Order: sequence, then structure tokens, then C-alpha cells
Amino acid sequence: MLTVLTRVFRTPDLRRRLLFTLGLIGLFRLGQVMPSPGVDVVAVRECVGSAQGGVFDMVQLLSGGAMLRLSVFALGVMPYITASIVMQLFAVMVPRLAVLRKEGHSGQAKITQYTRYLTVGLAVLNAGTVVVLARTGQLLPGCGRPLLRDEGLLSVTVIVLTMVAGACVVMWLGELITDRGIGNGMSILMFTQVVAVFPSYMSNIFVISPVGFVVMLVAGLFLVAAVVFVEQAQRRIPVRYAKRMVGRRMYGGSSTYIPMKVNQAGIVPVIFTTSMLYLPTLVTPLLGDTAQAWVARHLTSGTDPFYMTVYVLLIAGFAYFYVSITFDPVEVADNMRRFGGFVPGLRPGRPTATYLAYVLSRLTAPGALYLAVLALLPLVAFAILRDPGTQQNFPFGGTSVLIMVGVGLDTVKQIEARLQQRNYEGFLR
Repeated sequence: MLTVLTRVFRTPDLRRRLLFTLGLIGLFRLGQVMPSPGVDVVAVRECVGSAQGGVFDMVQLLSGGAMLRLSVFALGVMPYITASIVMQLFAVMVPRLAVLRKEGHSGQAKITQYTRYLTVGLAVLNAGTVVVLARTGQLLPGCGRPLLRDEGLLSVTVIVLTMVAGACVVMWLGELITDRGIGNGMSILMFTQVVAVFPSYMSNIFVISPVGFVVMLVAGLFLVAAVVFVEQAQRRIPVRYAKRMVGRRMYGGSSTYIPMKVNQAGIVPVIFTTSMLYLPTLVTPLLGDTAQAWVARHLTSGTDPFYMTVYVLLIAGFAYFYVSITFDPVEVADNMRRFGGFVPGLRPGRPTATYLAYVLSRLTAPGALYLAVLALLPLVAFAILRDPGTQQNFPFGGTSVLIMVGVGLDTVKQIEARLQQRNYEGFLR
């Protein structure tokens, strides 16, 4: 392994990309621990441990502990991730966006620009809501100290603008990593947020119970192995291309396959479901005490049966919906027919599209169930243990493991591909 890493850093282009990515990750973490102007750092540090429950634990995880601390990068990658998912959904429902998506690079550039505008809008909404919750004492329940030094309009506006500017900088950092670094920038930053909270979680568990620490490590290893197995699982649809003459040359006659993963949707359904479940918590302060009490009772505690049921149904629904908009069997079948490809035993065109839709439906069902089980694992453990200290310090949630494994595998594959281009043996061997 040391020899392979030495070869990685001996490659000038790859070394430059890795160091560039690591430098931006360090800058990203610096912004996540840097408090916004006007925030009482001492009060936040004392009160951040009182926020527990399904929503607050997920917010703490997906923001790397930055949102509850009201840092400059408190919003993290969530505004951009949510905007990207929304634009993908709109690309199916809005004809203009559907046309842009088919125009190639120029159309994708326009969609990316629209995604940036939507990111800024979502950042303004999220930052305003977070600051209002901090101002009214609802961001960290049970905290009796004011989190803001000055609750005037000017001070609140400065904090909101700082967080919005931080979200824009995070978006820029992610795009820089994608263009000049290794892997997908936003995925790398999300991976960084999840990994950043692990050392504190593990140290707290070891202090509470050394035996529990060992048991959780063993369970975590089995969970990671299971996630790797499912993430790598795929159904390969064989495809053959007929021979054809173009000028004086013969093309085609090759065989390949269409890889259809079991978890075709990835982590998107879980992230989108988390955003949807966090939305009532943001809106209810404006609707009155009755709605706020109902949401606090049913939609903020991960151990509530209603919360679990809604969580599973939304994940399954978004999994089917997202797969349906990202993989179009009719379009794939038409492209295969256009280039002379066919599935053995099936006629090109509609029969092939029907078969691909059937296989996709059969794969999406276990994929959606897999995502739901992963998301429910920590919630069920909390309901069984009923230990606040364990709930707060439980690190091996299905969402966190899925993010780490998925992003880690994708990044390693990209490094391996770049090594193979230079005749190296690879990164995994």
C-alpha cells in the first residue's frame, strides 16, 4: 500500500490534484469552525450538547456540526445539494429545462447557472430560519442562554448575509474540486462533514462505555461491509452491436452490457427526505403553538412511530421517483437501436424498453428497502436503548455510512482510473 501511495504522489498531475483537494478541504473545515459575527461562542458551546433527536442529529451530521454552532459555513453543502435535486426534478416537469438538458454542454451550463441562483435563494431561506430559531431559543432546545450577543435587526442581517456568503463560497469550493481536484466536489465536502464528527463521537462512546465502544466498532465494520456489498451489486444487461460498414471500414460486432445498480438512486432519497422532514420544524414557529407542539411531538423525535413511518414512505417514494427521472428505458432503448445495439433475445425498440423498465422496477424495490433499512437502523437502536447519551453519540447511522462508503468508492475508482492511464497497477491492489 505504501508503494502504491508513493507512485500516486510521484505522478505530477495526480499529486497536484490531491494536494489541491486536501487544501480546499482544510479551508472548508476552517470555515465550519469559524463562528459568525455576533454569535456568543461560549453559550453555543455549552448548549450544543442539549440538542438531541432525529432531526437535530441529522442536521448535526449533514452539517459537520457547523449549523448548530452558527459558523460561517453553517449551511454547508445542503443548499446546493437540495437545489441540484430540485433542478433534476424540474428538468422532467418543465419542458424548457428538458430541452436544455438535451442540448449538451451549453444546455448543462445554463442548468448549472440556474442551480446556483436557486442555491442562493435556498441559502437565504435556510440562514434566515436558523438565525430566527437561534434568536427565539428554539435552535438548541433546553438552552437558557441567548446565543446572539445582539438581537437587533442589523446584527441579525449581518449573520444571515455571512451564512449566505459562506454557502456561496462552499458552492465555489465544490466546483473547484470537481474541475481541478479528484472526485465530485460536493460529494467530497459532504464526506468531509460526516467524517469530521466521527472522532468526537467515538471518544465520547469510549468514555461512556469501553465495552460498548468495541461492540459498536464490530457492528460498524459489518455494516460497512454490507453497504459496500450492496453498493457494488449490479445487474448487467448484455448488449450486442451488429456489424455495419461506414465507408471502407467495418464497425460494430462488439459486446458490452448496461450496468444497472441495485441502489440506482444513491444517497439522494435519504437527503431529500431529511430536508422534507426538517421543513416542518422550520415553518411551524410561524403557524402557532398548536402546530408547533404537534410537530415537536411527532416529527422531531426519531423514536416516534409516526416519524419512522413517514421517513420510510418518503424514502421509498423518492427512490422510485428519482430512478424514474434519471434512467429512461425508452431513451436507452432508442439510443441502442440508433447505433445498432440489441439485447439478445429481444427486438430493438419497445420490447427492449419494456424489458429494461421491468428490470429497473425489480431492482428499485430492494434498493428502496435497503435505503429505508439503513435510515431506520439508528432510529430503531435509539428506540430500543432509550439512552440519551448513546443517542447523541451514535456514529454508525445508515446515512453516514452510506455517504462515506459511496463517496469513498467513487473517489478511489477515479484515482485508480487515472493511475491505469499511466500504466500503473491500480490503487486498490
